[in-house]
Amino acid sequence: MSSSTVGYIGLGNAGYPMAACLGKAGYSLVVRDADSDREKKFVDEYPKCKIASVGRDAFKECDIIITMLPNGKIVRDVLLGEHGIARSLKAGSVVIDTSSSSPFDTRELGAQLSKLSVDLVDSPITQEYLHAIDTAGATLMVGSDSLLALNKAMPVLKDMSKFTFVMGGLGSGHAMKTLNNYVSVGSIIALCDALVAGQKFGLDPQTMIDVLNVGTGKNFSTAFSMKDEGLTRRYQSGYQLELLVKDMKITKDVIESTGFETKLPDLAIDYLQDAMSVVKQGACHTECLKGWEKRAGIELKKSEQRTEAVTEEDGRKL
Repeated sequence: MSSSTVGYIGLGNAGYPMAACLGKAGYSLVVRDADSDREKKFVDEYPKCKIASVGRDAFKECDIIITMLPNGKIVRDVLLGEHGIARSLKAGSVVIDTSSSSPFDTRELGAQLSKLSVDLVDSPITQEYLHAIDTAGATLMVGSDSLLALNKAMPVLKDMSKFTFVMGGLGSGHAMKTLNNYVSVGSIIALCDALVAGQKFGLDPQTMIDVLNVGTGKNFSTAFSMKDEGLTRRYQSGYQLELLVKDMKITKDVIESTGFETKLPDLAIDYLQDAMSVVKQGACHTECLKGWEKRAGIELKKSEQRTEAVTEEDGRKL
């Protein structure tokens, strides 16, 4: 465990379990969230931690401040807005942004923080399986222009992750994050297409998932999110559809910045925005299935949640 004093801002669906990893490791965190009930719940669960005081001086004694917020605009406002904390941070402190933000905005934010003698490290998260972040199983993608800041951050990052990859300079972590999500969205779109087309052809959606999970079509959605949350109609993956659209817009910007031309980002955004038109704000990303169902004129057969792996006997039944 690092001896650094750590502040943690953002106790949402991802932030709470990530902060909890540090709480379990013995850190005395200073926490803040827009929801005071979540703050209270966290410090009740981890008594060594405390709720940050009101005002911009709340994190002035922290060596490291971690942000896990919905987007880069909110991160910027928390740090440099009217009530921003950055001007009260001590020289040499490190801000670690684990949010899903634009790498271009991250670089700009880093330049502004450096004028205050504060270093920025980007370290967004992904995971091998659903809810891996709950047990320090996250994968972190790290970007930093400062070796000193990176060395300060790494012990803390390793205490809340399974894998930690240093991708390059500042913004590299956020670039990798959005490209990771891009690949994931590609599989989501293909899966939704396959499920509605398969059912219209006469195939059973759950059996399709079973086949995909023991074949070359296996991916995160077939193995976890769509299997457990989408086809079951639970819709509790913890990741909102609107955030997925935001991430695809970041992906489009990153790809365009390289000069490479592809139509897939626009197609993905169109499909996901179409799905957003038929669900409520804040809907789970697996509810995007409803957009495909509407276009196909069908409702996919609901499946029961299954935790066991497909067996040889299942295969014979197929």
